[in-house]
Amino acid sequence: MKIKKVLNNNAVIVNEDGTEKIVMGSGIAFQKKKNDIVPKAKIEKVFVMEDALEYEKFQEILSTLPMEHIKIAEEIISYAEGVLMAPLNDHIHVALTDHLSFAIERLKQGYVIQNKLLAEIKALYKKEYEIGLWAKQRINEQMNIDIPEDEVGYIALHIHTAKMNRTSVKTTLDVTTFISDVVELVEKEFKIKIKDQSVAYQRLLTHLRFAFQRLQEQEPFHEIDEEMLQVIKKNHKKAYQVAEKISSMVKTDYGYELPLSEHAYIALHIQRLAEK
Repeated sequence: MKIKKVLNNNAVIVNEDGTEKIVMGSGIAFQKKKNDIVPKAKIEKVFVMEDALEYEKFQEILSTLPMEHIKIAEEIISYAEGVLMAPLNDHIHVALTDHLSFAIERLKQGYVIQNKLLAEIKALYKKEYEIGLWAKQRINEQMNIDIPEDEVGYIALHIHTAKMNRTSVKTTLDVTTFISDVVELVEKEFKIKIKDQSVAYQRLLTHLRFAFQRLQEQEPFHEIDEEMLQVIKKNHKKAYQVAEKISSMVKTDYGYELPLSEHAYIALHIQRLAEK
């Protein structure tokens, strides 16, 4: 395996059997140059990216970002794959590394990181959030930087996006923002403060999450018979009106059309939450 290009002391590009790969390992390129042989004992990770743009971005990250940022990001990714017992989308190597490096630099400069979606992230993506907490501890140990919980939430978002085999965190952000807006609307309309750990809250979040994902992926919704729909509209009038407002918000903000059956199901969840 010959070196085609040295990216930094710990990463090189090689060409093996006609396939270009990025090979990483501690000190793998120390005092090495083009056409030198890669020491197999030093190989820790090998990357093959089919997306040319992603491949180019990853090379740029390896060539420009601080090595300690790259190493901690890769450690978090490896830990996440072990906990989730599934490979993450390759884009995570670009997205998380870039995000984490930027966040670390901002914290060093005294900036405050805020995450308005933290409560929803903790409730929706529990495993990913726990991985983020592990990352927080590891970053503190390795770099003596104490990242806030708000940043832990952003790490969880990136991991969840990659777990779902998506390349853009925007899809995950849209779902989480939508749910946050719904919770805020329900609290306002019913003049209540929702308890994050209640069963009714968890059920509402889960339902909204999957409903929004169905809209994104253009999947069919469960039907509801007309008699049941009218009963819900009559018995839970206010909850149904709030569900209609939610539907209007979805159409205005995201361009999706919620079916009437979803108005009813969401109204039922809101009613249970309001009663609690």
